[in-house]
Amino acid sequence: MSTPNKEIVVSGIRSTGNLHLGNYFGALRKFVSIQDDYDCNFFIADLHALTTNPDPDQLHANTKSILAEYLAAGLDPEKSTIFIQSDVPEISEMYLLLNMHVGIGELMRTTSFKDKARKALGIGAPPEGESDEAFEKEIIGATTNKRVNAGLLTYPTLMAVDILIQKASKVPVGKDQLQHLELTRRFARRFNSFYGVDFFPEPTDFEFGGAPVKVPGLDGSGKMGKSEGNCIYLVDEPKVLRKKVMRAVTDEGPQAPNSPMSEPIANLFSLLELTSKPEIVTSFREAYADCSIRYGDLKKQLAEDILAITTPIRERVADILADEDYLASVVRRGAERARERASKTLSEMRHIMGIRKF
Repeated sequence: MSTPNKEIVVSGIRSTGNLHLGNYFGALRKFVSIQDDYDCNFFIADLHALTTNPDPDQLHANTKSILAEYLAAGLDPEKSTIFIQSDVPEISEMYLLLNMHVGIGELMRTTSFKDKARKALGIGAPPEGESDEAFEKEIIGATTNKRVNAGLLTYPTLMAVDILIQKASKVPVGKDQLQHLELTRRFARRFNSFYGVDFFPEPTDFEFGGAPVKVPGLDGSGKMGKSEGNCIYLVDEPKVLRKKVMRAVTDEGPQAPNSPMSEPIANLFSLLELTSKPEIVTSFREAYADCSIRYGDLKKQLAEDILAITTPIRERVADILADEDYLASVVRRGAERARERASKTLSEMRHIMGIRKF
């Protein structure tokens, strides 16, 4: 489904597990807010998830649960194109074609590939000042029964295809994906220049206005993320959620009035500001400032305020998952809409590259 005169927005989430508060505040809530003003295309990236060689049954279950969570959080299939990446076969073909204009070196130099390759091979952090050439030799010459699959290397190409095949102009991405978005722009320029066409637009980051939302994890540092094991999931049962919050890392408490906050405590206050009423946040800040704060009380309040947000979503997820016919209709309609523009883009790209019918 194309929407005339509206800018095209594309974004996807890998189907590697349930969505968490970071996904909700960092992305989903914003996606819901733009559905009336943009031509929105939101997908579940099951092809991207294959880079970790997931269990097939688990991959399918994850894809289904994220679809239900999308819908429960407020994404509307009447307003947005909501689809599963693998339901658009044009993406896979264009992935092959675009790879013909992508260099191995530029892919190996991406930060995410370096980090994930080292993790896959278990070779630890790089030495300080390590050159790209040294890294490439280390990866190629690694003697281990583990491996770095080609899909991980060409992940940026697939991400570029997700964006370019829909001719998107705006892409909401996190800080860790900005390098991939810049590669997408580079690949678009390179294709256009090589064939002397003005075919692919150069997409820009969609910042929604204001500062990006950083949702910290419960482990005292960093952001909330599935791989860090510090998440509050949108479908966590109340007992589970309360237990997670009560176990969040804290410190010994302020030792003098108006003491600076340690990172773990600042993180808890960040979560409180996202989920609680302003007067509650103010009350706990004043208690911290005068050294009367009780972290147990703060955590109990935080857990209840998070539950006020997640409980309606969790209950809607359960209802949606129970309606197989509805889920099937959403997926079918989403695939039809996504393929409408994707097939046109791929057909034109094939023609430009000389792959034409006789």
